[in-house]
Amino acid sequence: MTQKIPAERFDLAVVGAGIIGLATALAAVKRGLRVIVIDRDAQANGASVRNFGFVTVTGQERGAMWRRARRSRDVWREVAGAAGIAIVHTGLWMTARRPESVAVLEAFMATEMAEGCHLLTAADARRRCPQLAAPDLLAVLESAIDLRVESREAIPRLAAWLAEARGVTFLRNASVTAIEIPLVRTSRGAVHAERVAVCPGDDLTGFYADRLGAYELTRCKLQMLRLADPGFRLPGAVMSDLGLGRYRGYSELAAAAPLKARLAAEQPDHLGHGIHLIVVQSADGSLVVGDSHHYAATPDPFSQDAVDALILDEFTAALGIKPPHVLERWSGTYASAADRPVLFDAPQAAVRIAIVTCGAGASTGFAIGEELIASLFDGETA
Repeated sequence: MTQKIPAERFDLAVVGAGIIGLATALAAVKRGLRVIVIDRDAQANGASVRNFGFVTVTGQERGAMWRRARRSRDVWREVAGAAGIAIVHTGLWMTARRPESVAVLEAFMATEMAEGCHLLTAADARRRCPQLAAPDLLAVLESAIDLRVESREAIPRLAAWLAEARGVTFLRNASVTAIEIPLVRTSRGAVHAERVAVCPGDDLTGFYADRLGAYELTRCKLQMLRLADPGFRLPGAVMSDLGLGRYRGYSELAAAAPLKARLAAEQPDHLGHGIHLIVVQSADGSLVVGDSHHYAATPDPFSQDAVDALILDEFTAALGIKPPHVLERWSGTYASAADRPVLFDAPQAAVRIAIVTCGAGASTGFAIGEELIASLFDGETA
């Protein structure tokens, strides 16, 4: 049955039902505002359901992004119970196999970002999780503040909860063709809204494409894998030395320079494909593993076995076990910018655009939604 265009007037129309759009809708309804979310697809199909579901605080870029991640982690905890979203596991083990990596971890522990973290020796780590058997393991940074949801389930459940419990209206299968406040014109008809938040994800050629073109955005494709249950439970998400060279909370520390030089010498193929390791576990025991990073205006849809092999090579090195067999493969996607982790823009006085341009939507989205609403309704600078 075709959904009818709502006749009521809304305080806010949100264009895009990914995590940033849903987070913005949540921030608005917390203020008692009447909200409609408009999306071109029948259900979430982009970056928000193709990622790890790993709400990463530890390792986020120092300053605003780290604070956003901490706030978003708190909101995930608030909404998870109410929306029936399972927190699959908590915590992070950042493993280190090189002395240069240990130096980065020690430098990180001296910063304010180490709140909730402590450093484990290899012996301590093996006692805690003997199945992690990398012979050259030197240390583990353990964080207790990160968490993981199953993104394929969490995003639909969050949307359903916003509709059923918080009164948000959803208009699906509708493309926005014009924003003429107080009208938002769509392929299905016009919606009345006083303000508009545009959260397009990596759709950079749709509405406001001319505006977005000035920011020199591109798109990033990720290769992702799901592996069979290894027969034991991980202590949390697991990452490796490559992550210390990529995540800015670590990589921008002065102590990271020797590690980055060594990684460039020892693992040029991994770095050439933008590979770093994240391993998270699902409720059924299976492992979501990735990822790689390839950039293009229109990334091709094809996966490369050689790239998957490099990801699994790092899996073996970091965990010290043979990878279980592959159950599933897919491509992730997100918008990317070289000069900023988040793009905020104001094309009209009553319109804002928000795009996460570093792949951290699940980790920072709820805080970004709050900033977007403060900009639209309080005049604060986002």
